[in-house]
Amino acid sequence: MPLFTPLLADGGFYFAFEHSTLPGKTILLCLFVASIFSWSVMITKMRMVGVAKKQSAHFLELFRSHRRPLHLYESQLRFEGSPLFSVYRAGCRELTFHLLGSQEVDETFRARLEDSPRISPAQARVVTTAMERAVGETALKLEGQMILLATAVSGAPFLGLLGTVWGVMETFGGVAESGSANLAAMAPGVSAALITTVTGLLVAIPAMFGYNFLVTSIRALIVQMDNFAAELASAFEHQYVDHGEYTRRGPV
Repeated sequence: MPLFTPLLADGGFYFAFEHSTLPGKTILLCLFVASIFSWSVMITKMRMVGVAKKQSAHFLELFRSHRRPLHLYESQLRFEGSPLFSVYRAGCRELTFHLLGSQEVDETFRARLEDSPRISPAQARVVTTAMERAVGETALKLEGQMILLATAVSGAPFLGLLGTVWGVMETFGGVAESGSANLAAMAPGVSAALITTVTGLLVAIPAMFGYNFLVTSIRALIVQMDNFAAELASAFEHQYVDHGEYTRRGPV
């Protein structure tokens, strides 16, 4: 029992850190920096996902309350942070260019839109392509920096294990040199070696839960964008596409 008195008196973590070697403290510093980055990414992404869900719900409610799909574009409303609005704006800009030859929205927009002939199916496909491109670009923004979380989840335990193996190796080397294999001689070194593994797990476990939550949420937003792009393309085709022989004159 007297052998463990210093360990219990000083506290496990403090005692282990105090007896860590330079490589061990270097690894602890790396894990500390990784923890800061992973928590920053988690907090930022969770806020972004929360805003995206809230703004998208508001946008969908207003969009579906009107029969004219260009109503919100004409009103020049903004839904910052909504991935659905990014898809909507890209589709509306491309559609108005083919309908009116311009993307400008002014007081004559409604009148010009009513007098404009419908577009051809080929032009409608260009509008759909613009929306699909917006879905891809927005998905990349949503998934940005997720690699940092994935690295923290997979790399932190291995980095901690490296510190532990290194520390145990140095401890046994010191015991071999001193020729004293008692517990009092080995305990400080082993304790210092184990702190890196504990720290690595403390970094990786929250990052794992945050990563899984964010991946699921972001995938749901991407599926929602795909579904909305299909819904918007259908609305555009119903109101603004001519499937007859007539082809609109003007820029394509």
